[in-house]
Amino acid sequence: MNGVLSQGYWPQSHLAAPSAAALRAEVELIKALGFTTARLHQKVEDPRLMYWADRLGLLVWTEMPSAFEHSDAAVIRITREWADVIRRDSSHPSVVAWVPLNESWAVRHVAVDAGQQAFARTLYHLTKTLDGTRPVISNDGWEHLQSDLLTMHDYENDHEKLRERYGSADAVAAALDGISPFGKRVLVGTSAESEATASAPAVLTEFGGVSFAPEDGRDIWGYRLVGSPADLDRHLTALFGALHASTALAGWVYTQLTDTVQETNGLTDENRVPKLPVERIRAIVRGTAERAN
Repeated sequence: MNGVLSQGYWPQSHLAAPSAAALRAEVELIKALGFTTARLHQKVEDPRLMYWADRLGLLVWTEMPSAFEHSDAAVIRITREWADVIRRDSSHPSVVAWVPLNESWAVRHVAVDAGQQAFARTLYHLTKTLDGTRPVISNDGWEHLQSDLLTMHDYENDHEKLRERYGSADAVAAALDGISPFGKRVLVGTSAESEATASAPAVLTEFGGVSFAPEDGRDIWGYRLVGSPADLDRHLTALFGALHASTALAGWVYTQLTDTVQETNGLTDENRVPKLPVERIRAIVRGTAERAN
């Protein structure tokens, strides 16, 4: 699973696509860049994008947007709306995973709070009840209760450390004991839940976040800043190469597809202009690119 994080943002229309054609073009762009999968992040997408994912052959992870904080109102609204999402999109063959919670947002104390743990469990089992055919990730990134995939978010930008952390099954298993190398507990459920999640296929569902943008006076942000297209090429080649060398990961998701406001860590800018030639990005993503000098 060669995946990319997609927030579905357009500068001229925010979270609504500027046209119907833009939705087809988005799917075509993701595929042209070499990705097989889009993790739709903090957004339930337009049904027309889902249609084109079905027709053109793009796998999709569907994720529920998060509440700002945990409350009774948030629990009621998320549960109701998430059920509606599953009912709406479960007939799309492109959907291959459900993500009701991400990075403990809206359940900040899920590691220790029994009520928040009960909520995360409820969403997992509700999803399995409404659709028992697809994997469900209880809390993507860390602090899993029971999940059908072991997913982690790690923005380490030293490719050698990334290779060391995820190169083998033993290395991945080491991250599950106590605090992980990326500073979070990965497993917080019961012993039975933790055992089930730890034995599931491992996917690095966020990594990279490399930022390059021309100096135009804007505030820019990324997990790693590089100064030129050549630097971006070298850095991406090394990061993707580290994950392609892994014998433990079932897949990964690069952050991210497009720049999103101040987050200039897209492979393209906010207008979908690639920061490197499309063919070069595709080779890096597919693991066929030679290391640039």
